[in-house]
Amino acid sequence: MKKLSVSHLLGIKYLQLEDLHLIFETATHFKEVINRPIKKVPSLRDITIANLFFENSTRTKLSFELAEKRLSADVINFSASQSSVSKGETLVDTVNNILAMKVDLIVMRHPNPGAAHFLSKQVDSCIVNAGDGTHEHPSQALLDAYSLQEKLGDLKGRRIAIVGDILHSRVALSNIYALKMLGAEVKLCAPKSLLPKNIESLGVTTSSDLMSVLNWCDAVNMLRVQKERMELSYFPSTREYSQNFGLNGARLKQLRKEIVVLHPGPINRGVEVTSEVADSEQAIILDQVENGVAIRMAIIYLLGSQLNRVTT
Repeated sequence: MKKLSVSHLLGIKYLQLEDLHLIFETATHFKEVINRPIKKVPSLRDITIANLFFENSTRTKLSFELAEKRLSADVINFSASQSSVSKGETLVDTVNNILAMKVDLIVMRHPNPGAAHFLSKQVDSCIVNAGDGTHEHPSQALLDAYSLQEKLGDLKGRRIAIVGDILHSRVALSNIYALKMLGAEVKLCAPKSLLPKNIESLGVTTSSDLMSVLNWCDAVNMLRVQKERMELSYFPSTREYSQNFGLNGARLKQLRKEIVVLHPGPINRGVEVTSEVADSEQAIILDQVENGVAIRMAIIYLLGSQLNRVTT
């Protein structure tokens, strides 16, 4: 059996191209499984997984939990707001107490960048990063790239645009790493106030002209404006942002071609995309959700297999 080059999934930047191909190949197999009448396989029946979410999450948490249960793993769900963390317990103490219950793999979302990497050095368990602050969100980038490959084929030379709140987005950074590794050209589009300094050092180009970017690209990933991470005002108003950087039906009709539209969710309808766009045939947003379960099954299966306690 092929193996990943890593023992944790901490970020896309730690992966190799062969890892991406292996995850995609495994996800394709599991996508067939979850479309069967019986959607469960016994692959992880000897594995216990803890989902530790120190930030609110709906889609990612549900997707991981469903992926784990489809693989027959035992699942523990942890919410920081209902735990001893609220009483001052440290991250390492919290995790070590959970590991004392013989947990094999931890899926963690945390508001601090680098939290997953820090934890991987402190505890004896496999760590999957489900989002660490504004740093990385590797499983989202993998499902985005996988969804694009389904729609466009080989991404080498393809032009992919990422539009929106790049500054506060962990999705953007992970997508840049994954898309560049797969040979795509990447262009970022946002108000200058929402573009990180020196972002072009990652091999991407930037623009504040949405229509020129849409005319350039084969696919566009529309990111949410993350107001919960903003301590300052980065643009005059939501209405003005939408007028300049929102994707609507009129803009799509002006293009000389059809482009693929992605969105990692949750969608602020009428801000970054209108309902007309979100519900259009060009949007693959629900495909991303379906592929998210298959990709996360692949990630957990491949990492779990390296624990030598998996029934294959």
